[in-house]
Amino acid sequence: MPPFLNAVITIGTFDGVHLGHQKIIQQVLAESEASGGESVLITFNPHPRKIVQPEKSLMQLTTMDERIELLKQQGINNMVIVPFTKEFSQQTALQYIHHFLVEKFHPSKIIIGYDHKFGNNREGDFRLLEQHASEFNYSVKEIDEELIQDAIISSTKIREALLQGNVKLAHSYLGYDYFFKGVVIEGNKLGRTIGYPTANLQMENPDKLVPGNGVYAVTCQLEGETRMLNGMMNIGTRPTVDGLNLMIEVNIFDFDEEIYGRHLKVWLKHYLRSEVKFSGIDALKEQLNKDKEESVRLLTN
Repeated sequence: MPPFLNAVITIGTFDGVHLGHQKIIQQVLAESEASGGESVLITFNPHPRKIVQPEKSLMQLTTMDERIELLKQQGINNMVIVPFTKEFSQQTALQYIHHFLVEKFHPSKIIIGYDHKFGNNREGDFRLLEQHASEFNYSVKEIDEELIQDAIISSTKIREALLQGNVKLAHSYLGYDYFFKGVVIEGNKLGRTIGYPTANLQMENPDKLVPGNGVYAVTCQLEGETRMLNGMMNIGTRPTVDGLNLMIEVNIFDFDEEIYGRHLKVWLKHYLRSEVKFSGIDALKEQLNKDKEESVRLLTN
């Protein structure tokens, strides 16, 4: 790794690259510009919780590739992705400061969020960094809670909002529409018979959060294309049909192309309704007509 010039660094998982993260990054950019140094963002792969708590499901807001893309848009000079291993997680907080942060990055300034913890058992925090600042010749700054926002933005809150279908709240925390990608796989083609063919999606990454069950108005894009397509999506078990497996089905409006095996990126725009068991296919079709009408209205306003 090349030496960084007068590095202003920040460290974290940055899952979601939400507005709270963006505040920290803006501070790093401002400080590095003022001091004529380089901005350096350090993140980890895989997510530390996968190593420290492998038994718990992760439900990430962003895959590593998505995080890189979102972080690039923030204008950071250098992004360093550190392999997170069991050995790395077992460093004491002091070893982490000395052998990782100082020896590898020679920071002139370290900027962290108010809740940042590090080292074995998360024993290190802002105070510890401050205690060793003069010894290792860096300064340290903590972005306080208020600056990040009155209602503290956290990846946990965003996950909860998405699982409840609260698209608007998730957007207000993220600063962008939540999105995910999937591969279009073959379904039972029932949608075609009732005039609503769907692209059945298989999530690309099993750790990526699937929003709560329900019907959504969405926009989507096929990989390698620039055109944006409007549609509606159902996430659920299709109780009117069989009620068995969780499925993600996207009905793309005014679209009639074979796209099996292709990757589709979907952005959540509006939550329409919860999943309902209808009396039969005719009642389902009637509701889908209403859903489409509502989706078109919302997506064109």
